[in-house]
Amino acid sequence: MSQAVTLIADSVRERVRRDGVDLSVDKALAHDYVRDEVQRYSERALGGSLPLLVDEAATLRQVVATLTGFGPLQPFLDDPEVEEIWINGPALVFVARAGRPELTSLTLSDSEVRDLVERMLQSSGRRVDLSSPFVDASLPDGSRLHVVIPDITQKHWAVNIRKFTRRIGSLHELVELGSLTRQAAEFLRMSVLAGSNIIVSGATQSGKTTMLNALLSSARPSERIVTVEETFELDFGALDRVAMQCRQPSLEGTGEITLRRLIKESLRMRPDRLVVGEVREAESLDLLIALNSGLPGMSSIHANSARDALSKLSTLPLLAGRNIDSAFVVPTVADCIDLVVHCELERSGRRRVVEIVAPSGNVTGTVIEASAIFALSRAHSSRGELEATGGYPTRVHKFTAAGFDPASVLGVSA
Repeated sequence: MSQAVTLIADSVRERVRRDGVDLSVDKALAHDYVRDEVQRYSERALGGSLPLLVDEAATLRQVVATLTGFGPLQPFLDDPEVEEIWINGPALVFVARAGRPELTSLTLSDSEVRDLVERMLQSSGRRVDLSSPFVDASLPDGSRLHVVIPDITQKHWAVNIRKFTRRIGSLHELVELGSLTRQAAEFLRMSVLAGSNIIVSGATQSGKTTMLNALLSSARPSERIVTVEETFELDFGALDRVAMQCRQPSLEGTGEITLRRLIKESLRMRPDRLVVGEVREAESLDLLIALNSGLPGMSSIHANSARDALSKLSTLPLLAGRNIDSAFVVPTVADCIDLVVHCELERSGRRRVVEIVAPSGNVTGTVIEASAIFALSRAHSSRGELEATGGYPTRVHKFTAAGFDPASVLGVSA
């Protein structure tokens, strides 16, 4: 931070203490206070006592960001093209635009990084220290913050901010972006309305959360939707919605709320649809038990393909304890999961759906039988386009009960 910005920011802070106001809740007042102090600084600089400001407007923005936002990172947070920000060290600040990483020219000090993290955590009530060297939290705008500190990291604090965006809120918007075909979007919309249980799979940054949001936007307005997440990320337009997130243990090691606990509690809240942001461990068992009771649901999972997602979902519940075995889990996954939507992040930065698979409900050995409803076809492009395979969902009772006929979209006979 430049000397001028530091001096002006200190002057504003002194005035704030004197006047007893809170600039964090009144951005217009913050702008007025900073503008006054910038003018005073410029007048003193003209007298030769201070260095002249090269750009008063830029200085004003930087001071406002320092006082009310997240300092040097605020311009990246305000930039709609920036999707993610991460700090590997004070001089290694990266951003991602359209899925492509780039090293910025921003240089911070270790103390500035720590101060920024502490400011980001203030609204979440979470902490990071030697006893709890990891933290996962939501920023006020919904962006996701993840921090790891030494001695878990080698030398510097590792900070990652996955920005929240409302740009994509429906399957139609994904079609417009080229992430999904119109035919596939209509099939997914029909599946959501029919109450299908859907798993969204893919690698990190492949668009899993965006796809979940888009799918949920197709649900009936009358549905009561309960979402459970490690930290809040899902955001969709639903009037009757309850969103819950996990809680870290206190300094005494008490008060922790896990994803497993939230799933169990959600079943007492009369949900019409349960959504688990992501399953990574034993909470997958609780999700399967909920879906096995007839409750429609969705979740995401890290996997290399749709079929890998089914295999992983058949393995993760075994982490719940020795009394859980694959003889129960595999048939339950085969019977509960209706669709797997697999997303990928291309080298060009484009995110798109590359596969939609429907389990048949049958198991051969330990392998869940599934047919591809949509897959990439390279007949018209070397890059491949998502096309209907001619496959058809084996289980159509949910569609029939809801008054839908998948054949009307897929163009095939049952």
